[in-house]
Amino acid sequence: MPGSGRPGARLPFDPIDEAARQWGLRWPGVPAMHAVTSLMRVQQLVIGQLDALLRPHGLTFARYEALVLLVFSSRGSLPLGKMGERLQVHPTSVTSIVQRLDAAGLVVRRRHPEDGRAVLAEITEEGRRLVETATRDLVSADFGLGSLSDDQLAALSTLLAPVRHAAGDF
Repeated sequence: MPGSGRPGARLPFDPIDEAARQWGLRWPGVPAMHAVTSLMRVQQLVIGQLDALLRPHGLTFARYEALVLLVFSSRGSLPLGKMGERLQVHPTSVTSIVQRLDAAGLVVRRRHPEDGRAVLAEITEEGRRLVETATRDLVSADFGLGSLSDDQLAALSTLLAPVRHAAGDF
């Protein structure tokens, strides 16, 4: 299967098309194999672009998403368990993300006032300012999807919704 490749390296053919051709000589499921391989490659490309845009801000996309979630919350804070649910990541990942954001002064961790066992992550003013700055950069770069029109972006979201629904996202 095609790997991540070198940035800017261009092949005279589409390696995913060639992988699908080879796949079809051996196994069934070519349309699904082609689609998932394309999807995974685009995911690599987009995450690479987003992380490059966020790196100057000292963020990864995962940390940026956590900060945005806190901005969206009514009090600017959420229990780590709720953050994991909403970000759809493992509790260990949330703990690591919040520890790094805390070390950078972008959130503070506090004991939940009503449940002493739970920990809250609360965004700081510095964290709020950073979200605004980083968001401007992401929006100006069309989140790495500038080659698609608004109609194509909407169609893509609609196309992927049944897969997310079937997986229990919502």
